[in-house]
Amino acid sequence: MSNQTTLESKLSELLPLPQLPPLGEPSQYLPQPELIPESPLQKTHLVLKLSERRVYFYQDNQVQASYPVAIGRSGWETPTGSFEVIQMVSNPTWEHPFTGELIPPGADNPLGVRWIGFAVKGENYIGFHGTPNEELIGQAVSHGCVRMRNEDVVNLFEQVEMGTPVMVEP
Repeated sequence: MSNQTTLESKLSELLPLPQLPPLGEPSQYLPQPELIPESPLQKTHLVLKLSERRVYFYQDNQVQASYPVAIGRSGWETPTGSFEVIQMVSNPTWEHPFTGELIPPGADNPLGVRWIGFAVKGENYIGFHGTPNEELIGQAVSHGCVRMRNEDVVNLFEQVEMGTPVMVEP
């Protein structure tokens, strides 16, 4: 017996090789869809219906919750189309789009207590956010963003994550 054979047999005793399926069965080597865990993102999405002024939270293609919203006013319409969540911020700081003034988190912050960004329109970000003026919910009053009651946007914030699909319908 050669030294090479002896070394191989000792190594195979210490480090046994895994059993491999015979070649010619690629399904044994490629990831199988049923074996890949589904991401929560594949099961969760939002549908914003501008005409209803309401956002719907879906999980497993079933509506789990819906919330009334305020949308963009004439000339500052909320964009329609397919988007995804690209920013999530708790207690955001707001930058005034015209003056650049920064408004820190707090009761007077126009973004309320949460920000869920999903689109970019020119230099402006569009997203769901809270508001200190909850009496305006249901109206077309924003600069394109989607205002929600603070309690509602906190609930929504806890249900979505980066990459969650957002469909905005007229």
